[in-house]
Amino acid sequence: MIKIPFLVALAVGANLAFAQNVAVVNNKPIPKSREEAWIKQLQAQGQQDTPELRRMVKEELIRREVFLQEAQKRGLAEQPDVKFQIDIQRQNTLIQALMRDELRRNPVTDAQIQAEYEKQKGRAGEKEYRARHILVEKEEEAKAIIERLKKGEKFEELAKQSKDPGSASRGGDLDWAGADAYVKSFSDAMVKLEKGKFTDTPVQSQFGWHVIRLDDVRDAQFPPLAQVSGQIRESLQQQRIQAFVEELRKKAKVE
Repeated sequence: MIKIPFLVALAVGANLAFAQNVAVVNNKPIPKSREEAWIKQLQAQGQQDTPELRRMVKEELIRREVFLQEAQKRGLAEQPDVKFQIDIQRQNTLIQALMRDELRRNPVTDAQIQAEYEKQKGRAGEKEYRARHILVEKEEEAKAIIERLKKGEKFEELAKQSKDPGSASRGGDLDWAGADAYVKSFSDAMVKLEKGKFTDTPVQSQFGWHVIRLDDVRDAQFPPLAQVSGQIRESLQQQRIQAFVEELRKKAKVE
């Protein structure tokens, strides 16, 4: 049997220990696995695994270890407010991991995205409308605006007094939208108008009184599936998580 000199054995052991650690700070090792976990997280964010990145991660791990040792030395981990914050962070991390795991176990499928896309497409209707409106508080104000329009005053100018700040600065323009984008009383009045015509009586909604002009109508412009699939997936995931949360809450025994 070949015998390894004692000093050489120590050196070999030290090298093996060093290989398993990023560094040793005040006799406390920082394991290599911690560095790898950090690198993995950074790669997930789009960064490349380079020697420079590893140097930066190593320095950050050393800094954190120095800070943690000093915090422990001062007994900060035992302070009630610090304990509370640590507990909250732990809860948040576990809850986020639970939600990710639930989506991993029950992923949103391409077929479900396709079905939701078709549903939204059908709900959008076949037509889109470009309308303008003037919103006021009282019916008498709306009637007065209608009379002024009949006398030839410009809709865009009168729209500056609208209560709707989003459209008032644009001459009352609401851009293109399906009829279902508006409250029922508004859309019912809008779709009955001829292009270029305005309502001859005020239209009431929960927001106030409207005077509406229909500028144009076109076939609905619905984006292709590839353009919105990411948004639909995210929406379905949120719905799935909400249902999961409600189910857990319902099953929990609370006294």
